[in-house]
Amino acid sequence: MAGVWQRHPRYTIMVAVALITTLYLLVPYAPSQSARYFMMKDSSLASRVQRSHAIYDTLLKDRQKLIKKFGPEPKDIVLFPEDKAPWPPYTVWDFFPAAFNCPHEIQRLGALGDGGKWVCGLSRVAEKQDCVVYSFGINKESSFEYEILKGTSNCQIWGYDFSVDSFGPEIPTQLSHRTHFSAYGLSGANKHGHGDNPPMWTLESLMEKNGHSHIDILKIDVEGWEFETLTTLIKPYIASGKPLPFGQLQLEIHLWNKTFEEFLGWWEMLEEAGLRPFWTEPNLVYLIYNNKAHTPDLAEYSFINVKGDNVFIKDPPSSEERRGHPHAPAN
Repeated sequence: MAGVWQRHPRYTIMVAVALITTLYLLVPYAPSQSARYFMMKDSSLASRVQRSHAIYDTLLKDRQKLIKKFGPEPKDIVLFPEDKAPWPPYTVWDFFPAAFNCPHEIQRLGALGDGGKWVCGLSRVAEKQDCVVYSFGINKESSFEYEILKGTSNCQIWGYDFSVDSFGPEIPTQLSHRTHFSAYGLSGANKHGHGDNPPMWTLESLMEKNGHSHIDILKIDVEGWEFETLTTLIKPYIASGKPLPFGQLQLEIHLWNKTFEEFLGWWEMLEEAGLRPFWTEPNLVYLIYNNKAHTPDLAEYSFINVKGDNVFIKDPPSSEERRGHPHAPAN
C-alpha cells in the first residue's frame, strides 16, 4: 500500500482532500453567539421582537446606501424615474420595504382586493376585554371590520367617514352592538363647531370624547390626508418621549404631489415614533384603472408600534404581577 502512495502522489492528495471535506461536513454546524441566542430564546415574545429589530436595523443601513447610490442626496431622487436609458432601476417603494417581522401570525382581514388589510396577531386581542379598534374611511365596505368582530369576543369598533352614513352591509345585526359610527373626518385640527361641514376631528380629540386611553388596531384610509393628520398627531409624542397610543396601524399611503425628500422625512418621523412596517401591498386597481400616469402612487402598509407596552410587543402581566406579588416572575 505504501508503494501506491509513493508512485501516485497526486492520487494521495486527492484522497486526503476528500477525507478532510467529508469530516468537515459531518461536524455539526456551530452557529454564532447571536444566532445561538435567538435559537435558544426564540420562543419568547421579547426575543422575537429583538430579532425583528436587528433585521430592520440592517434595512435602515441599506436604505442609506440606496439613497447615496441613486441620489446621492434625497432631493436628487424622483419617485418614479422615466422609462429611458439607463433603464429606471427603482421606484420609491424600493426604499421602504416592510422589513420588520411581525412576532405573531399575520393574516389578511376583509375582502380580497380593495377593502382588506393585513393584521399582525389578531389572536393577541381575541379575548382581550378592553379591545378597541378605530377605523377611518369606510366607503360602504366593512369586510375588514366584520372580520375583526368575528375573530374576537370583545373588540369594539369606532368607525368614521363623512362620505357615508353607516358601516357597510357586511356587518350583521348580531354583531352591530359592538360598532359605533359617526360621520366625521380625521384631520390634523379640530373643526367641528357650528357650520363646520363635514365635522373634522383629531385622533386625540376622538379618543378623549370616547373615553379611550389606547387603541389596539387603527385603520386609516383618508385619501392623502394621512400626511397632515399623522404629522400633527405624532410630533408631540416624539417631543414628549411618550409612546403612540395605538398598537398597530393599517394605512393606505397616497403619494400624490409628494417629492421623495418630503416622503422620506415623513416616513422617518413614523420610524422615530416607533412605527415599523411589517407588510405592504400595492394598490394595483388604482394603478391600472384610475391613474393616467400609470405610476404606483398608492400602497397599503401595516405597521406595528414597537414602543410602549402594547399587547402586540409585550405579554400582559400575570395576575400575580397585577397584584404586586413579591414572587411574581419578571416580565
